[in-house]
Amino acid sequence: MSRGGKPTDISKRQRSQKALRADTAERLEAIVEAAERAAESVIDDAETQARRYLAQARAEAERMNEGRAGELGDLIETLLGQAISLRQEAERLQVTLEAARERIEPGEPPEPDEPREPGGPEETPRLRAVPVEGGPPPDPPGRSPDAPGARLLATQMAVSGSSREEIAERLRNGFEIEDADAILDAILGPEER
Repeated sequence: MSRGGKPTDISKRQRSQKALRADTAERLEAIVEAAERAAESVIDDAETQARRYLAQARAEAERMNEGRAGELGDLIETLLGQAISLRQEAERLQVTLEAARERIEPGEPPEPDEPREPGGPEETPRLRAVPVEGGPPPDPPGRSPDAPGARLLATQMAVSGSSREEIAERLRNGFEIEDADAILDAILGPEER
């Protein structure tokens, strides 16, 4: 026999403790299972939200890319149009320069590198003298071998923004033309006095 009581009391206590342990273990197991289910639910919710956010981000990125692609397409088309326009202008300028060269240095007409485009100018633009009222008529072409070259130089200088005095000085020095008024009047118009 034990000091603490009867053997039947000890067995009851041990059974009670076993039952308590079993009950506690069952409760702990239920709590752990509930916690695991709650954790799984939280993880599932987080994954669902992450998928939804990712889908929204992808849709927004696609929308932005489509908008940028459209803007880039428009910009490229504008630049291509400008490039074509510049090319056509350069071709017209080349034809004009070739015609001017032919006037200065008569010879065989140059053969164009490419055929003219439909709807292009029928003939090469030509410079012509502006009639001066009350002034001397412009020198006829071919009168002086330097006259066409002087006129071309004066025209180029006028287009580039040179003053009447600068052009006259260049004609005096480069072509030994003392009185350049006729050429200047033909190109720039009569000088206001």
